[in-house]
Amino acid sequence: MCRTVADAVDVLDVIVGFDPYDAKATREASKYIPRGGYKRFLKADGLKGKRLGIVRNNPYFGISSGTPVAKAFHSHFKTLRKQGAVLVDHLELANINEIYSTASGEDVAMSAEFKLALNKYLRDLVVSPVRSLADVIAFNNNHKHLEKIDEYGQDLLLAAQVTGGIDATVKSARQNVERLSQGGFEKLMRQNKLDALVTPGYMVSTVLAIGGFPGISVPAGYNKDGVPFGICFAGLRGSEPTLIEIAYGFEQATKIRRPPSFTR
Repeated sequence: MCRTVADAVDVLDVIVGFDPYDAKATREASKYIPRGGYKRFLKADGLKGKRLGIVRNNPYFGISSGTPVAKAFHSHFKTLRKQGAVLVDHLELANINEIYSTASGEDVAMSAEFKLALNKYLRDLVVSPVRSLADVIAFNNNHKHLEKIDEYGQDLLLAAQVTGGIDATVKSARQNVERLSQGGFEKLMRQNKLDALVTPGYMVSTVLAIGGFPGISVPAGYNKDGVPFGICFAGLRGSEPTLIEIAYGFEQATKIRRPPSFTR
């Protein structure tokens, strides 16, 4: 989370690259890093010529008519067009109900992978009061008030703790997630030759997470209570340069963000 797209790009330039502690994933991802970094994609005219897809009629990140978000987004669609973007409207994302259901396999795969990754990370720390997920759970139970366990619980940690590595069930879940991703978001993007999918808020994050796809959210407005909401631009793997151009172009054309004010 950053103040501006430019700030986010500064952070991205620092954190990308090969990590020997996560060699397989970061070696694969490193091939997408542009020579010279990402800052050169901060272009005020970054929306020009971009094909942007809009999915309206679904309960997860559709744009319900009559709401403050819908009104803001219809205004933003005009801005996107004015800035030279081509809007491909009324698209449908296949498998959307399954993607957002427990049948997708996302929770199964994530729980198993989370336990393995966290245990490895904690074991490698030089100094730490906890060395495993089990230690973390025990610490939380011993400090319930401090960790607000009664208020928030730790269901995700407990679900991860009972997993037993990458077994047949997890492998099947991974395959299903890959199938949903290829037949859903990837197919939508490629068939319609999109540079990005445009959605309100953060609900598209599940679609992006299961496929390892990038997205960037920019302030799009405020509700009646002054709470901000965003517009998300999502793309295929390696599309970060294009997404930065789009997000920065939108940000510079609208300049919606205002510094937060605190009444207490």
